[in-house]
Amino acid sequence: MWPTLLLGLLVASLAGWGITSYLQTRRIRRLERSHEEIQVEETLVFDFLHGLGEAFRGTIRPQELHRLVVEGAVRILDAHGGALYVTDRTGGKLMPAFISKGCPPLVDVPGNILQQAAANPIALETFLRLHTVGANEGLIGRVWQTGQAVCLNEFSEAPELAKLRGSAFGSVSVMATALGYGDQDLGVLAVANGPMGAPFSQADFVVFKSIAEQSAFALYNAIIYSMANEKKRLDHDLEIARDIQRILLPSEAPAINGFQISGINVPARQVSGDYFDYIPVDQERLGVAIADVSGKGVPASLIMAICRSVLRAEAARNPSPADVLRKVNRQLYPDIKEDMFISMAYLVLNHQHDGVTLARAGHDAPLWYQRQSQTVTPVKSPGMVVGIDSGSVFDRLTVDFAVPLERNDCLVLYTDGVTETLNSDGDEFGVDRMMQLVRASANDGAQGIVKRIIEDVREFTGSVPQNDDMTLIAIRKT
Repeated sequence: MWPTLLLGLLVASLAGWGITSYLQTRRIRRLERSHEEIQVEETLVFDFLHGLGEAFRGTIRPQELHRLVVEGAVRILDAHGGALYVTDRTGGKLMPAFISKGCPPLVDVPGNILQQAAANPIALETFLRLHTVGANEGLIGRVWQTGQAVCLNEFSEAPELAKLRGSAFGSVSVMATALGYGDQDLGVLAVANGPMGAPFSQADFVVFKSIAEQSAFALYNAIIYSMANEKKRLDHDLEIARDIQRILLPSEAPAINGFQISGINVPARQVSGDYFDYIPVDQERLGVAIADVSGKGVPASLIMAICRSVLRAEAARNPSPADVLRKVNRQLYPDIKEDMFISMAYLVLNHQHDGVTLARAGHDAPLWYQRQSQTVTPVKSPGMVVGIDSGSVFDRLTVDFAVPLERNDCLVLYTDGVTETLNSDGDEFGVDRMMQLVRASANDGAQGIVKRIIEDVREFTGSVPQNDDMTLIAIRKT
């Protein structure tokens, strides 16, 4: 009996040991498979984050980043497909940025498109890639509007998806979330499983929201890099425009018997809407022009360049400043926008007859310093700005005006950027201060007048940024 009992105990022990070993082996294999799955998931997440890191260096194109975000989310979550919708420039609609192959429709699809898709799947793909989504339009629109993440395994809240559930294009489970960073509204990311897929779990939902958070940061960073690169390109273009404009403006005044001339242009931005020029009329005469295009920056500088070309063409061998301005106005009027105009003053110096003839097209009145009386007087000859009248009124108002300069008399032309510049208290530099400076610096010659005024303007404004272009021309009779 004892041998039988001992044998039974031995067999039971061996059986128990075998069962325990078998269960342990299964558990170890499950742990190994779980470990492998975790390693695979870690690798997928690492690859995803590494790809997003390219956005932080600004080396990835937006289209490639959109693809990476969607395909990365699909791989990590083992989803059938995904889609990324981004906010358009107006902020009023979502535009499809990337929709992966095999992604079930996440928007309402018209019946005729579904019929076509049954025979030709490209019809559905084309529709989805072109269809924009408005606020509160379907699941995607509502998620965008509310800013809430959702995980849906039944579609009572998404009737546009529920009607497709039994079809080849239906979904069994969808996760979607709005993408945002700071105050920046970026769009919506979604993943979905088709008819043969399993519902997403709460663990999947947690991972999905983490993916969306990292994706939003990457998308925002890509936008910042794009804006920075665009600004860099624009700054480069403006630098070239400034160099070109500098060529168009005279670098120094020409020598002319009987007169001393000095001029300067100080742009408020990279390019200026102010213009001044010295134009040889003939062997006896020199034209001097100053102009101010309404507005600032590139549009004003382009109008200025056109004005320069027309003025130079019309000034050749024409001793009448008024006639030149009339012809300039006729040519420019059809091409100037309604909200733009040009104020100009143009005068002709005759070195053989010591004459100065002026015509003014709505420009600030030049300041005439008379040495004998030590007075400064604005020369308010009639005229209207260029570009607001086809010629019927302009031609009648614009006339030649003789300025009888005597020895050591001065004529100072300027744009309103000088007189209207403001200090920290909001006070204007003003014409009266200009007149005092002209009187005080007249004995220093044309160059001394320009230098003194510019120095005083900068001292007056202090740290206040220059708001308008400044141009000055001083002419002294010698």
